[in-house]
Amino acid sequence: MLGVFSGEVVEAPAELAAAGSRTPSPKTRASELVARFIESSVPAVSIQIGSLGHLAYSHANQSPFRPRSFAAKDDIFCLFEGVLDNLGTLRKHYGLSKSADEVMLVIEAYKALRDRAPYPPSSMLAHLSGNFAFVLFDESISSLLVASDPDGKVPLFWGITADGCVAFADNLDLLKGSCGKSLAPFPQGCFYWNTLGGLKSFENPKNKVTAVLADEEEICGATFMVEGSAVLTATH
Repeated sequence: MLGVFSGEVVEAPAELAAAGSRTPSPKTRASELVARFIESSVPAVSIQIGSLGHLAYSHANQSPFRPRSFAAKDDIFCLFEGVLDNLGTLRKHYGLSKSADEVMLVIEAYKALRDRAPYPPSSMLAHLSGNFAFVLFDESISSLLVASDPDGKVPLFWGITADGCVAFADNLDLLKGSCGKSLAPFPQGCFYWNTLGGLKSFENPKNKVTAVLADEEEICGATFMVEGSAVLTATH
């Protein structure tokens, strides 16, 4: 799955920008990144959201343990990869039918979060039990919410393209060609919400998320960590 958003939506993390400037490497524009995803993931579905962003996904080569899904409702677009172990319980909590899948559950949970402000997002996300990563964009208020499960079982990476867009994808090689060293694993147990000041931990809400610049030989230019967590290095 791939989500690419302009500077109007996402403020590129300073650590990713610093990693890219420290060790310059080839990058491409966001449009080229999307085109490459579509060409390499046939059949693929691509959705452009004006000048704000682009979402694309494919079921090609997906793991049976990490199925990908997409849904759109009320100007909210969501890419979801993985499985929620407590989907049945969450359906009841949000008053959804038995046919509601993970991606629709996340959309409804986000709507409840948005409409009940200042309801803490860490509480909503902490209720999601399972292996997952998702990218959700609410076009009506240009709200972007991205999250990864606490165990990091679904790979998710983010980086900065040549034209300053921020891209999120489950494929490291895809982003590597467009983001150069301005690239990092998205930290597990964390979320990025542009309406709430950027990157935070929902597993440990009181702990700060910091970044460490990687050695030059590493594929990714930086690693984001929650204070008190072990260092994780992307090697695949």
